[in-house]
Amino acid sequence: MLQRENLFEIYRWHSFDSTLDLEHAAATEILKAAQRAIDHRGAFHIVLAGGTTPNKIYAALRNAKTDWAAWHVYFGDERCLPSMNAERNSFMASTAWLDHVSIPARQRHPIPTEEGVAVAAEKYARVVGEIGQFDLVLLGMGEDGHTASLFPDHDAGDSPDSPDTLIILDSPKPPAQRVSLSARRLSETRQLFFLVTGNSKAQAVKDWRSGMLIPAAKIRPESGVDVFIDSFLLGNQ
Repeated sequence: MLQRENLFEIYRWHSFDSTLDLEHAAATEILKAAQRAIDHRGAFHIVLAGGTTPNKIYAALRNAKTDWAAWHVYFGDERCLPSMNAERNSFMASTAWLDHVSIPARQRHPIPTEEGVAVAAEKYARVVGEIGQFDLVLLGMGEDGHTASLFPDHDAGDSPDSPDTLIILDSPKPPAQRVSLSARRLSETRQLFFLVTGNSKAQAVKDWRSGMLIPAAKIRPESGVDVFIDSFLLGNQ
């Protein structure tokens, strides 16, 4: 378990009465993070989450005023499916957002799981190995506390010597084969936002806030974690 006295040092909980308010706040903070990174370092390296929660946030970014040429986009995990399959995280992000803005193609980095998990994991390790810290990592959380493709009772890759990418062959959610960035690599970021909505997450949030080491809790950057969450989920703790 996490040390209880450290919970408030690690996490900053931002609760919202509506999903719309949460989406607006998250989109606003993403753009602020982008501007800071571009101002300070000339580029913005962001890792995207999959799932349903980020979809409308991504769509809201379509019309943002930002220097898209400075954005570099990565993914926290991907399912082993054909590249144009609608269940892929990269397909969702592309259709909701990325295909509508002028981020250079060479700066969009989907995980090539259509080539098989072993090849994809090796190739993506090389891609993320070319940069140091990410500027921002976006993550969601499932009903079981999983995040990216880091599931309970599986190696989350949170030890100091864990590789950058993990091969998942037995995901409890289909498809079974996936590639994920490890918890250690996801923790190497200047900012981390969790996006948590939906009443079905209540038990996982309770476990998380009580200090249980669910997969989401294994991602702990030095800068701490900002959790954008439905107020209902906090009100039931």
